[in-house]
Amino acid sequence: MIQRMSHATIYVLDQDQAKDFYVGKLGFEVKVDQSLPSGFRWLTVAPKGQSDLEIILMKVGSGGDFVKMKGGNSEESAKKDIDAMAALLKKGWFSAGAFRTADCRKTFAELKAKGVEFVSEPKDQFYGVEAVFKDPFGNWFSLTQPKNY
Repeated sequence: MIQRMSHATIYVLDQDQAKDFYVGKLGFEVKVDQSLPSGFRWLTVAPKGQSDLEIILMKVGSGGDFVKMKGGNSEESAKKDIDAMAALLKKGWFSAGAFRTADCRKTFAELKAKGVEFVSEPKDQFYGVEAVFKDPFGNWFSLTQPKNY
């Protein structure tokens, strides 16, 4: 029986830049940063104190060799797919999720001071207070203070 989700993926274009953003600006901690001989890099982060879920910062296209091994796309077709996904990512077509905070307005001010780009300022919603921000690649996130806080 499945008990819980342990990893979720956020696609990025540059893992070093992603690590700098998620660790340096958002204050997450690195859980794993391991490069394999094949060149594949397994990079996971999580908010400090959250041990039950790791966020995989996956470079777009880094799984291409796996797809080919399984009899998938040709190299030319895979390149087109990678380019298409990167273009959609940059346009902000992916909502990567929601992060909970005890004080949305305070966290908004702290992150904005660190240079995090916000799409919307904190606003009262029926479920609590929410602001929306983007990472350097176009992924956007809800920063939410639920009403029960």
